[in-house]
Amino acid sequence: MRLSRTVAGTLVIVTLVVGVVIGFLSGYYGPGAGTATTWKHLLSRDAAEGVREKLLGEINGGNIRHNLREITRTPHLAGTEAAHRLARHIARLWQEQGLTGVKTLPYTVMLSYPDKDNPNRIVLRDGSGDVVHTSQLAEKILSPEQNHSDVVPPYNAFSAPGTPKGPLVYVNYGRMEDFLWLKDNKQVNFTGTICIARYGKIFRGDKAKHAQEFGASGLILYSDPKDYSADTTHSVYPDSWWLPGTGVQRGSLNMNVDPLTPGYPGTESAYYLPDGEANLPKIPVHPIGFDDAKIFLENIAGDEAPESWRGALPITYRLGPGFKEPAWCLEMYISTHNENRTTYNVVGFIEGEIEPDRYVLVGNHYDAWVFGAVDPSSGTASILELSRTMGKLVKEGWRPRRTIVFCAWGSEEQGLIGSREWVENYAHILGNRAVAYLNMDMSIQGNYSFGGRALPMLVRPLYDAAKQVPNPNPEEIAKGRATVYDTWVIGVPQKDADGKHTGKPRVPLLGAGSDFTHFISKVGVTCADLRYRFDEKQGISSYPLYHSVYETFHLVDKIMDPTFAYSKATTQLLGEMARNLADSYVLPFDVGSFASAIEDYAERVEKHSGSLMRSHGMDRGLEYLRLAVIKFRLAAEQFQRRVESVDRNNPLAVRQLNDQMMQLGKAFIDPLGLPGRPFTRNVVFAPSVRNQYAGSSFPGLTDALFEISRDPNQEARWQEVSKQLAVITYFIETAAVSLQKPVDL
Repeated sequence: MRLSRTVAGTLVIVTLVVGVVIGFLSGYYGPGAGTATTWKHLLSRDAAEGVREKLLGEINGGNIRHNLREITRTPHLAGTEAAHRLARHIARLWQEQGLTGVKTLPYTVMLSYPDKDNPNRIVLRDGSGDVVHTSQLAEKILSPEQNHSDVVPPYNAFSAPGTPKGPLVYVNYGRMEDFLWLKDNKQVNFTGTICIARYGKIFRGDKAKHAQEFGASGLILYSDPKDYSADTTHSVYPDSWWLPGTGVQRGSLNMNVDPLTPGYPGTESAYYLPDGEANLPKIPVHPIGFDDAKIFLENIAGDEAPESWRGALPITYRLGPGFKEPAWCLEMYISTHNENRTTYNVVGFIEGEIEPDRYVLVGNHYDAWVFGAVDPSSGTASILELSRTMGKLVKEGWRPRRTIVFCAWGSEEQGLIGSREWVENYAHILGNRAVAYLNMDMSIQGNYSFGGRALPMLVRPLYDAAKQVPNPNPEEIAKGRATVYDTWVIGVPQKDADGKHTGKPRVPLLGAGSDFTHFISKVGVTCADLRYRFDEKQGISSYPLYHSVYETFHLVDKIMDPTFAYSKATTQLLGEMARNLADSYVLPFDVGSFASAIEDYAERVEKHSGSLMRSHGMDRGLEYLRLAVIKFRLAAEQFQRRVESVDRNNPLAVRQLNDQMMQLGKAFIDPLGLPGRPFTRNVVFAPSVRNQYAGSSFPGLTDALFEISRDPNQEARWQEVSKQLAVITYFIETAAVSLQKPVDL
């Protein structure tokens, strides 16, 4: 009898608890008063109304300015205590803003530094050995905020140390075609020479690689006024954004090489290669300003440079080799060395309410060559304001459908190191769960127009976000262009093959210039990079003060964005894009754009190399490629119809479609990697082997065809072309299958 009473009492309590829970859920989750809510309704709920407006309205340009002022008070070079201090500051802010699971993750990596006691320099000597000119050891102080003891002298990270000397050769931009032109047309023998190249067009590390391949003993890099100052008559910093002759662009020569733990993260348990095995430059490389370059270049002998090779210095550009005074000689004294240090990544989460296992990642690196007011601190300042805004919305009751992950990467400037280590550490999880990665290396590099870059499936979400953000330019608003999109479509127009405007903005393909690189190349996550940009019609290679000591808070606050309206607009655009990806019931990806990109890449192969490939017996291979592309297009169209007709009351059906879209980019990951690049695994989107800044479509095939006529082993080279053609065909076919219904395999 006592047992029966106990059971009865327990049943009463359970019944009451269940009743309370049901009542609570009905009131909390119910779409309206008195309406019973089911889990199906919760799972199939779309984004809450009004969140976009709250998000855009809360973002404050004054807060971005404050963030930037604090970040740029001191230099924060990768691997230094100043950089670690900034990482701790970001972690503390994210915790205060309400992000959860904030972590600071250490990795042991190889970094590169100059020797303070033996400064890098370049010396021009006459026939008696007397010094004619020595390059400046540090940039001239032009404003008080530059005067800081932690400013690192100009250098190129991962340069080999050494003291080469020899005749000077001018190699234009140091591209492969520049070296080949000198070799073929001027019979230049580069062995034992020191080359001088202007910055621009391609990644600086590829310039060094080309110089090394052609036998040069050293390389000098400089910023020509034509590429970074328009000409030498402009007013320069601190009165404008133009580069003075004393300004020098620092930068790493390493982009994709992991010297210590290739393919694996630099954790405590990792195996570290001996230093001598690191695949790094073998020749000394050093950057200088155009004041120094003028003295070296005006004394070069030899033929005049072609017109397209001439910069804007008031000299006659000559090719060399050697000097007008035959006994003169150039010497490089480079003491740059490598050290193993700890770098730190910081991550923080806004946990998704319904699909917490699906991640929308938002990130930027925080390390800088000096103050880094544009690169990267303008981006860091914006992301800290976005995290504050989203944290405030969470405190007010909003939760995104999917988890938003905020990321602050360390040591990007020395070779995308922090993000690479993190992607290697969590590759399996990212491959299965990452929806997209949105990168903001810098929020502004000009104030002409927005200029986002993205992989094809994120182009439409990028357009949609730009249409929601108010135009920060009053002059554009007066012309009837109310949104960021309205100026973008005019300022950066997309053109078709006939040169006609398509009515949409141009969205370039991503290469390997920032932290999105390893998300794309290693795990196939779809990515975008957002920033305001300068007008490319100015003919400059970058914003002029890039990576110099003059990239200060003054530059942004007084010259580039005094009201921080452009910084605010880019932050709003990033926030709306992240919210849309995290909150939308059906992911806003555009599979059709992916199919169009594949068609375009195949057409380029046919146009540029089809006849040559057929002459080597690849008719069937090209036909198989054509059929695979058609198959992929049809699969994409059928898939899009399924998306449009899906039963939105069936959350499992929607989740299945979302997962298929999320996994599409990952279907092009080859575990064997690209030829000669085993850790670059994306067979559709990857950096060019000759310019890592630029994206390359069908990179394995493109690389195999590059300068193929010069290869002495023609048979082996054409076998590689045939193989790469088959590889890309295979991956397009399997990607098409991945879009089919699961029962259609």
